Amino acid sequence: MTRRLAKYLPLMFAFLLLAGCAPATTKIDPNNGVWDKYFVGPLSDVLDWFAALLWGQYGLSILVVTLIIRFIILPLTLKQYKSSKRMQELQPEIKKLKEKYKDDPKKQQEETMKIFQSNGVNPLAGCFPLIVQMPILIALYNAIMRNQYIADHSFLWLQLGTKDPYYILPLLAALTTFFQQKMMSSQMAPQMQNLMFIFPVLIFVMAMNFAAALPLYWVYSNLFTIVQSYFIYGPQNKGGLSK
Repeated sequence: MTRRLAKYLPLMFAFLLLAGCAPATTKIDPNNGVWDKYFVGPLSDVLDWFAALLWGQYGLSILVVTLIIRFIILPLTLKQYKSSKRMQELQPEIKKLKEKYKDDPKKQQEETMKIFQSNGVNPLAGCFPLIVQMPILIALYNAIMRNQYIADHSFLWLQLGTKDPYYILPLLAALTTFFQQKMMSSQMAPQMQNLMFIFPVLIFVMAMNFAAALPLYWVYSNLFTIVQSYFIYGPQNKGGLSK
């Protein structure tokens, strides 16, 4: 059960992220429930506040808020990395167990769990940071797409409330998604490698049809992840963050 969940969890979250990106045209209403009152509404107000400080540029406001949120959830990302790293270190022992008890799956699972327990490793520990992050990121998406002021503003060549007419932003969103996944490919299960090609294509198609504010947020977020992955997974940092 645990192995199947770990295997398909990245795909599950990719699906949830895509599902959460349906066009959001409903106005933000604090009286509309907990989601708008405590998550989407405050994030939208923060976007307005930073835009006022940054010469009315919502494109820059989205950048600042994205960076702040990514730095806030950075400790969760590091925790996920450390858990994944520890699991990788135990793989030689687990491989030996699979060979030793290849005819007894139940015994194999029992001994594997003993290895995890003796090393203080929770197989699902790397999943919990993802679970915490997703509501935050989806709330930010809603705040961007449902903020009525953002749609009326322009940034560079973009009208933030309409599609990019030149498809430059969708292409950047797809390319940064690919490079982001490429840098993290060493942490992916072999079965998930196809996502490196499928997911960027999906992002490109969606970015072509969404208001420019959303793919702009994707590009910012992807660039942050690329830099973050360089320092976490870069060859010069092997073992540096796992200590």
